[in-house]
Amino acid sequence: MPSLLRPLPSCLGDLGVAALVVPGTVSATEIDAMFRNDRGLRAVVVEQGESEQGESEQGESFGLLTRDHLEFMLTGRLGYGRALNTRRTASELLPAVGSSMAADLDLQSAAQAVLERPEYERYQDLLVLSATGPRIVTVSDIFAAVSAQFRHASLHDPLTGLPNRRMLEEHCPDIGASAGLPGVGILFIDLDDFKSVNDTYGHRTGDAVLTEFARRLARSAGNHGSLMRLGGDEFAVLLTDVDEDSAFAVAAGILDSLEEPFALDGCELHISATIGLALGVDIIAEDMLAGPEVLLRHADGAMLRAKQEGKRRIGRIGPCQEPAPFARQAHIRRRLSSAVDDSALTLQYQPVLDLATGEDAGVEALLRWDDREIGPVAPDEFIPLAEHTGEIRRIGAWVLDQACAQSRSWIDAGTPRNIAVNVSPVQFAGGTLPSEIRAALDRHGIPARMLEIEITEGTAIVDVPSVASQLRELIDMGLGVALDDYGSAYSSLAMLRVLPLTTLKIDKAFIRDIDSEPHTATIVRGLIQTLNAMGVRVTAEGVERQEQLNILRDLGCDTAQGYLISRPLAPSEFRMVIERH
Repeated sequence: MPSLLRPLPSCLGDLGVAALVVPGTVSATEIDAMFRNDRGLRAVVVEQGESEQGESEQGESFGLLTRDHLEFMLTGRLGYGRALNTRRTASELLPAVGSSMAADLDLQSAAQAVLERPEYERYQDLLVLSATGPRIVTVSDIFAAVSAQFRHASLHDPLTGLPNRRMLEEHCPDIGASAGLPGVGILFIDLDDFKSVNDTYGHRTGDAVLTEFARRLARSAGNHGSLMRLGGDEFAVLLTDVDEDSAFAVAAGILDSLEEPFALDGCELHISATIGLALGVDIIAEDMLAGPEVLLRHADGAMLRAKQEGKRRIGRIGPCQEPAPFARQAHIRRRLSSAVDDSALTLQYQPVLDLATGEDAGVEALLRWDDREIGPVAPDEFIPLAEHTGEIRRIGAWVLDQACAQSRSWIDAGTPRNIAVNVSPVQFAGGTLPSEIRAALDRHGIPARMLEIEITEGTAIVDVPSVASQLRELIDMGLGVALDDYGSAYSSLAMLRVLPLTTLKIDKAFIRDIDSEPHTATIVRGLIQTLNAMGVRVTAEGVERQEQLNILRDLGCDTAQGYLISRPLAPSEFRMVIERH
């Protein structure tokens, strides 16, 4: 893999060649002889004295005299140029318009300046005045360097300078060709609970930790492998010429490097990591033909297994172990970042029934993902991973925009429906969710009362005061706010006291046995009465039998949803309204 430390030119002074400098008093005949004797000489730099500068329109101490310009002057339009200019000096032959640029000018600005020059001089060589002396730079040098910069940026992480995933795919050794060799492997490294660093100390501190970790990683890996940052807090080391023991030794060295705390802004941060190891000899021949992607996925799966076993350790999925579930999770993680861009996400809408009137009480937007490589992926598979990686923010923004667009479509069709959208607690971390929701409503012209936000319980709410403040702002805007899946995970009666809510949705685990276990019905009755006294509406989830629906209506439950009422529907299927209820 190409070295990540290979320096790239960053300004004009880094380009070109040292120029041949001649006094301004040299005659045209002498300059002409120089070009004739050296066919590779493109231009000379003419050093002008003070008197010569006074006569020049450039007002510069140096000027560029190119072979092309000299030949033009000596040829002349009528063929008398040589006779007229032979006795003239180099200074007198210089173009009226200067062609010099500052050495510290960045390459992209230089390229732009070249494009803005008149066409007749756009491709002429440039004079660059640097501290080490004049240099001659060709236009092709500039654009080749700009191209190299863009190429480098596409293959490297901008924060750490490490190669990125694309570099791995394009430039790592052909692992398929190494299937019979014991020396190829990958370490997949994930920093444990790194999200808390960003949330507690800010992203600038988090970036500083990642940069310092990249330096420690380079020291630990040494000459054994090539480093990569895959994104977020995930890194990888492509190992070559290692066996299992030496690969474990490199991984152990990486963990040891984290024993020393990170000293930043007067704080000592203790960071740990979990590492997954996969070796080429463990991958079956059919998989090896797929290249490094498969080996990376196995290493990711080994890391996930190690996370489940307690973090801060090295995971290994050997040839006698079953990697399939972990490899699938790793594959989902890899594909998740492209789910929005690939248009692989869709929304279905599950109707909600008003139990008092039997009328339609709105719908809940449910996210579906059908990946072109993996196939359908259940929300309970990819939502936790999206929350872990932070990808849930981008996915959540897409869901919100699509739901508002659908609401606008139903309003325009004369069939308006309230839409409930699930929001992860992770989306509250930046404190900007209310403004993002307001922007989506304004973008599609949706009244706030048509939208309800549901807080999912997939992740515990860390900063309860901040979330409560944002929920209050949403309610003040006119939105409904619901706590989803109540009773399935982190929620409690104390949470109902501190979070402003308009609706609570009872998890299907309670509803499932409500018609067969009297004590479950008693618990649900008490919950409904308590919430109604608080002014909070109650929705029952997972209603599948008519007996459940009858009991919920008798208990005073406000609304219900489930397969008895309707399965989730695509928007086009709403032509058949659930009139039977």
